[in-house]
Amino acid sequence: MGKAGSGLSSLRTVGTFAKRGTCSETSLCVLNRAFGDPLSDEERAAAIFAGGIMQHGYQCGLIWGAALAAGAQMYRRLGAGPKAEAGAILKARRLVASFRTLNRDNINCLEIIELDKSATSLQMIKFFILKGGVIGCFRRAAKFAKAAHGEISDNVSHNEIKANSAPVSCSALVAKRMGASEKQVTMAAGLAGGIGLSGGACGALGAALWIDGISRIKIPGGKINFNDPGATGIIERFLKAADYEFECAKIVGRSFENVDEHAGYLKSGGCSNIIDALVSGSS
Repeated sequence: MGKAGSGLSSLRTVGTFAKRGTCSETSLCVLNRAFGDPLSDEERAAAIFAGGIMQHGYQCGLIWGAALAAGAQMYRRLGAGPKAEAGAILKARRLVASFRTLNRDNINCLEIIELDKSATSLQMIKFFILKGGVIGCFRRAAKFAKAAHGEISDNVSHNEIKANSAPVSCSALVAKRMGASEKQVTMAAGLAGGIGLSGGACGALGAALWIDGISRIKIPGGKINFNDPGATGIIERFLKAADYEFECAKIVGRSFENVDEHAGYLKSGGCSNIIDALVSGSS
């Protein structure tokens, strides 16, 4: 692999952002291309993470997109299976840490831009146009893309990746049960535990929305729409099963220290009701 930031100029990232329109799709798109593996449908579907999951204000879409790109790279290196999924989780955890460093310890969209889906059109215009919020998002994307490329490029040692038996990742499990390909399952793996076990908005929910989005895109004329009944239905089922909590740490009552702990939780039936609810509407 090339050194950090190879093939990732700030101009290219900003240009992609201006064309694609969302931070999450941009993040996955530029990183995929930096590794020579463009994935059109997967990239378009990543738009669902913009604004911290459909503008709910949780983890910045740049993180979600980068975590998916890290999973794709682990699949290219290790193929499918628990080892690649564990590697994707470790990479995602590092990506979250890197994003925190670049953004004053903040990872949530609401913390960074102080807007979510409750914002009025006037508030959106004031922030993005009058206050130059668009420029801030462009700069953030350009800086993080280079940092993310470096994190994904660095090898994870074999000592760090243990050969756990499946399931390793809640998000990978959801993707698999929804009929995703082996590559898509591995891409989704790092979303586990609120992205890399960081305790934020549920990674299993993110995986369900993303895989559902890929399916919708494949339909002629299909596109990502935050008001799509399928996507909103997934969130409604999730919230009911999760006692109306969005974040992994609040749902589970703790944060996971490592992959083994998360895998053990899944094997003991942890979050099975949430996983069942998320996949119940998939074909």
